[in-house]
Amino acid sequence: MAEFVSLAEGIESVVRDGCSVAMEGFTHLIPHAAGHEAIRQGRKRLTLIRMTPDLIYDQMIGMGCAEKLVFSWGGNPGVGSLHRLRDAVENGWPHKLELEEHSHAAMANAYEAGAANLPFAVFRGYKGVDLPKVNPRIRSVTCPYTGEVLATVPAIRPDAAVIHALKADREGNVLLEGIVGVQKEVVLAAKRSLVTVEEIVEDFGPRNANAVILPSWAVTAIARVPGGAYPSYAHGYYKRANDFYIAWDKIARERDPFLAWMKANVLEQGPEVFAHHAGLARQAA
Repeated sequence: MAEFVSLAEGIESVVRDGCSVAMEGFTHLIPHAAGHEAIRQGRKRLTLIRMTPDLIYDQMIGMGCAEKLVFSWGGNPGVGSLHRLRDAVENGWPHKLELEEHSHAAMANAYEAGAANLPFAVFRGYKGVDLPKVNPRIRSVTCPYTGEVLATVPAIRPDAAVIHALKADREGNVLLEGIVGVQKEVVLAAKRSLVTVEEIVEDFGPRNANAVILPSWAVTAIARVPGGAYPSYAHGYYKRANDFYIAWDKIARERDPFLAWMKANVLEQGPEVFAHHAGLARQAA
């Protein structure tokens, strides 16, 4: 059953040095505050897993948290490259980063296989492409019923899952609405999970047709972190801070400005800064 904790307590108990951690969210509900707390706690040797690593993984990689990245696309959405990711891959700064690249379909299927406690995912894909030539974990199996050759990838079963959601109720059930990605699957696939939420409520009330409810028994820890997805957005709470994504390209392009920004805005700040920024984003909306 889910335990209500502070953000610092949640990261300390769920994300441990040397573990594999998936921080998921597709454009929406990206767990930035949780990623910053992992940086403040000095987490090292992490295998970071995410379908679309963007700014928060750029920051974690640049601060030396990661030794491997499992992903299916990486970049600053709508802007360009992730400069800290590129520096780690191309120049080994702050240290070498191993890559394991997949397609979106492979990652989504691998999470589903992990959630179902299966050893691998099987799907139609990777035909006529070169990715299997550089990723030996992409293999194939022949269907015993039709003889069709299908692609396979190992199930993703992270040590830790971290997501941001809209609400939790007092019993520890969690609500996601709006654009949802693979948050449900990654929580069900992981050994441990931390969910940060905008608010804790008595009752979820009316729900949208695409609402996802994570039951309390599937979640390890819940932390109330208003604004915890900023600068991404939280449906019904605040909009995406597009200006920040544009500004990040300049901040992260060189090492010294990046380190100075991280010191001032992450290492010397707590999660309350997210509530402040999200409040400004809400007012602007």
